[in-house]
Amino acid sequence: MVLDGQRARADFALAPVARKCINVNPNLVSWIGLIVAVLSGVVLYLSGYEDREWLLPVGSALVIVSGYFDALDGKIAKLAGKCSAKGDYLDHVFDRYADVFMIGGVAFSAWCNPYLGMFALVGVLLTSYMGTQAQAIGAPRLYSGLLGRADRVVLSTLFPLIQFFMGLAGYGSFYIDLGFWSFDINWLEIMMLWFAVVGNITAIQRAIITWNNMTKMEKEKDQ
Repeated sequence: MVLDGQRARADFALAPVARKCINVNPNLVSWIGLIVAVLSGVVLYLSGYEDREWLLPVGSALVIVSGYFDALDGKIAKLAGKCSAKGDYLDHVFDRYADVFMIGGVAFSAWCNPYLGMFALVGVLLTSYMGTQAQAIGAPRLYSGLLGRADRVVLSTLFPLIQFFMGLAGYGSFYIDLGFWSFDINWLEIMMLWFAVVGNITAIQRAIITWNNMTKMEKEKDQ
């Protein structure tokens, strides 16, 4: 599931708005996206308190709105001819803060085992780091792998909704018995487990691809 490579398909939702906002500073849009991401993390964290499960759909909506603004700032910059290294840098910084708040809101809430939450954050941050570090050393920027940022936004939108509606139906969590180990797990923890496992696999994938790209670049340089 890699949605980062399908970004062009979102143009139908971005281009019309970007044209109307052509005179808006893209950095302002980035700030709005970050603020909404912070709010989503706070709301998802608070949803873990008793009788506050109704905040899950609110948090889900805030996640997708934040993701929309994150994509919109780049579209405005391209249409207005305002793309710059500073803007790209700011976008990467804000993306990492957004990741920490959105995923951390679940990781440190009552919904999630804290150790699982920690590994999920590590997987997410390493995935992004490997992608941008490739660009920093002169290799091609990487969006490849099993878990990109677009995937995380979509999953972070869907799973709070699944948790909410399955909870209403009485299936908010279930018991797993492996014989040697038994435990309860809820839908948000399944999402975090995916981030933890697949995120770290993606980080390793990107590290290997970048290493191979660097080796190819060195060989071409020597020729």
